[in-house]
Amino acid sequence: MALTKAQLFDEKQVKAAEFAKALAHPARIAILEILAKRNTCICGDITEELPLAQSTVSQHLKALKSAGIIKGEIDGVRTCYCLDEENVAELKTVMESLLKDLTTQNPNCC
Repeated sequence: MALTKAQLFDEKQVKAAEFAKALAHPARIAILEILAKRNTCICGDITEELPLAQSTVSQHLKALKSAGIIKGEIDGVRTCYCLDEENVAELKTVMESLLKDLTTQNPNCC
């Protein structure tokens, strides 16, 4: 069986890339800030706080959910979203480790 490109890298690198990809749009950062500020699950009013169409917001929510940064629970015809605190803690750990590695690898360069 052939290897995928992701299999050529260690688990830490793959996880950091997955998180970075999920965070790689200002709308997604805004969604995370809205969820963090509310500190509760939100059903439907995320679109009211962003200058984007419902379908676009849904695509961004899907990307964040796929990365595990948020959770979505179905409540009738709506889905309620909130931060996945366990995975947000992992995001913090992974990114802090990456940034530490980047800043200590070659401190005398340039």
